[in-house]
Amino acid sequence: MERLRGSVIRFAIVLIISTLVETGRATHDYAEALRLSLYFFEAQRSGYLPADQRVTWRSHSGLNDGKDQNVDLVGGYYDAGDNVKFQLPMAFTVTTLSWSVIEYRSQLQEQGQLDYAMKAIKWGTDYFIKAHPEPNVLWAEVGDGTSDHECWMRAEDMTTSRQAYKLDVNHPGSEVAGETAAAMAAASIVFKYTDPGYSQTLLTHAKQLFTFADTYRGRYDYSIPIANAYYPSVSGYGDELLWASFWLFEATGEEHYLEYTSVSAIELGGTGWAMTQFGWDVKYAGLQVLASKILLEGRGGTHTATLQSYQKQASYYLCSALGQNNGRNIQRSPGGLFWIQPWNNMQYVTSAAFLLTVFADYLTAANQELTCQGSSVLPGELRTTAQKQINYILGDNPRGMSYMVGYSNYYPKEVHHRGSSIVSIKDNPTLVECKEGYATWYPKPDPNPNTLLGAVVGGPDANDGFTDDRNNYEQTEACLYNNGPLVGVLARLSTDQQNAQVLVRSPSPPSYNPPWKISELVEEWQNRTSSLVELRLWELKWQGMWIQGVGCAWLLLYRFIYKLAMTWFMYGRIVIGAGLLFSKSFARRFSVFSVSDSL
Repeated sequence: MERLRGSVIRFAIVLIISTLVETGRATHDYAEALRLSLYFFEAQRSGYLPADQRVTWRSHSGLNDGKDQNVDLVGGYYDAGDNVKFQLPMAFTVTTLSWSVIEYRSQLQEQGQLDYAMKAIKWGTDYFIKAHPEPNVLWAEVGDGTSDHECWMRAEDMTTSRQAYKLDVNHPGSEVAGETAAAMAAASIVFKYTDPGYSQTLLTHAKQLFTFADTYRGRYDYSIPIANAYYPSVSGYGDELLWASFWLFEATGEEHYLEYTSVSAIELGGTGWAMTQFGWDVKYAGLQVLASKILLEGRGGTHTATLQSYQKQASYYLCSALGQNNGRNIQRSPGGLFWIQPWNNMQYVTSAAFLLTVFADYLTAANQELTCQGSSVLPGELRTTAQKQINYILGDNPRGMSYMVGYSNYYPKEVHHRGSSIVSIKDNPTLVECKEGYATWYPKPDPNPNTLLGAVVGGPDANDGFTDDRNNYEQTEACLYNNGPLVGVLARLSTDQQNAQVLVRSPSPPSYNPPWKISELVEEWQNRTSSLVELRLWELKWQGMWIQGVGCAWLLLYRFIYKLAMTWFMYGRIVIGAGLLFSKSFARRFSVFSVSDSL
């Protein structure tokens, strides 16, 4: 009897915990955050804006880009709060955005955002095609940070230098050529079935750029010294070469690209570097996760051993994000945010959340687990960690502030962004001169006149501190590459959330055969994808209600029998003995619901 009573109590505790988990999972509107995240790409467009442009305070700009060099470089994206087009971070953005679509295409489709995501990719790749007019030529920058940063002007008014900078066989730049190759290869997968001709064009450029990057090796910031002050190549070009080759293997299935990543793994650092960050400069963690995908899907072939070495380093990164490395872990703020550096730290938060999410899905599909210091980590823990980082961005932080502009009612209002902070040219077409912008608009202690919807700003410091000031560029500037990986995570979360809401509205519970032990249910629960976790929680509620009902009925019946026996005690031990025998028989009959062995 005591065994059954303890079992019911324990099961009730599990039911309460599962209900709290389910309630806590739906605190943010991930679908709205996803929609906003794609708006930001339209705010950063350069060139002739299309008729379906949704960010209406912007207009055409940079229409003479490349003219002085007799090349058409109109289009592409402005980097951040300035008006320069830096190819390296722009290409990285397109690569990660394409990866988001590759992994979560159906989720983006379900949320009605796939078309916007593909347009955002194509806006970048159309420009890359222009920037790559010959096999061994790539235009890597338009405008320069020095002259641009001396002025505070709308992109539509620019009078600053629009000089373009070129890479060729005499001025190599393997980082930029390699990253652009990766971007075009990944994008070719996105368009493979919807626009096969365009996909093939992208693939042709990707192959040529990879050959150019590998044949004429050299650091791009040596060939274009002016870029060194803004986007220096600290990690060198080894990661970009491996990154591009992995993506070309994914896009083509051609064995020699995978062979390249195996033969060059040690030379280029792919199996040597164990990282705690992933971004526009350092790609090792990303390519190691991509290598792990190939391995987990059983496509390694003769390169399996090398891919296992890549996976080992990917695990180091993921375990550091979980705080489960004996050595170096990703630092966290008191509020729980991943923290790497003071300037635009959010770029590393969104990229980490993406890698955690996709790796969890790869593990689930392969029915495997992550191992950190000899201990198994279930995929659900990776997803939960990623979700917590996204929730922090959206407002679950000590300040209660959303670091995505336009999400909720409390977000940064003085974003460090030229176009956002100056009146729209459509509202006032009067030219805002270079120094006039700094004198009139930059120091205004007011919210920006144009809301930069969907922009993820640099974010708080290591102690969760944040100052919403336009001059505080380390924290309030929004960069293009913050949003590339974010799109994929939000697509995953929003669809899981939507599916969970459908289940809650379901008129009747799913059929369910109770497991013998709660440990079996917990193990099954944690190994499911997030959408199935919600389903299991729903089933658990109904099972809990049923067992609670049976348990309560049994306890009431037991009390009745006990009181009846005591009342009739005076009439003899025969009646009492009969009651006890009946009680024990009844307890044995219901002993199948005991879960005490597994707790």
